[in-house]
Amino acid sequence: MTRKIVLITGGSRGLGRASALAAARRGIDVILTYRSQRAEAAAVVAEIVRLGAKGIALPLDVSDAAQFAAFAAEIKRVLGDVWQRDTFDFLLNNAGTGLHSAFAETTQAQFDELMRIHLKGPYFLTQALLPLIADGGRILNVSSGLARFSLPGASAYAMMKGGIEVFSRYLAKELGTRGIRANTVAPGAIATDFNGGTVRDNQGVNQMIAANTALGRVGEADDIGGMVAALLADETGWINAQRIEASGGMFV
Repeated sequence: MTRKIVLITGGSRGLGRASALAAARRGIDVILTYRSQRAEAAAVVAEIVRLGAKGIALPLDVSDAAQFAAFAAEIKRVLGDVWQRDTFDFLLNNAGTGLHSAFAETTQAQFDELMRIHLKGPYFLTQALLPLIADGGRILNVSSGLARFSLPGASAYAMMKGGIEVFSRYLAKELGTRGIRANTVAPGAIATDFNGGTVRDNQGVNQMIAANTALGRVGEADDIGGMVAALLADETGWINAQRIEASGGMFV
């Protein structure tokens, strides 16, 4: 039986790492990307291998679309060399960065950086990789609970995530003839190092979120990793063009 392969951008830490390990536990091989955290990426690969799956880490800056053609060529080479295949099965567009800035104070430079990372990056990286995604595969794009509810300081970031949710629906529509499903994963507040580790390390923020979440706590990376792995399973293949929020019932 041919093993499935998932490509995860930003897989060296946080939600990407949790998703990579959850996939490996389900017998899915992993190609992950990292921007600068080479040692951390190597540690994730070692854990993937310990779990009985194959793992590869490759450098990629998703904010630089000029890299995408060469990256796709490298993916094609790796698929042939490691898996003796010319396609992979699943793509998780996860890599990203945060910004906490009031609308009145957000600069064009900050906005443009977010746009390159969260909109242009996933759009054109997916385009570059599309010939390598197997028919019947899955594309998951990471959004945020902030695209549903509003908190001061997140206008630019949330705007990008709103765009990603639209992108997923269009992917589902245009790629359906190939049997490729496309969905959006929308985490709530998660205790990781994302955005300076505010949710994890700021007790006041942590307590505020827990008090406004039906399950009474902030999310953990494994809450999202498990959800991602579930959405790659055969049993969830009829889920398509959907926004699936995993927030424990935040601001319901």
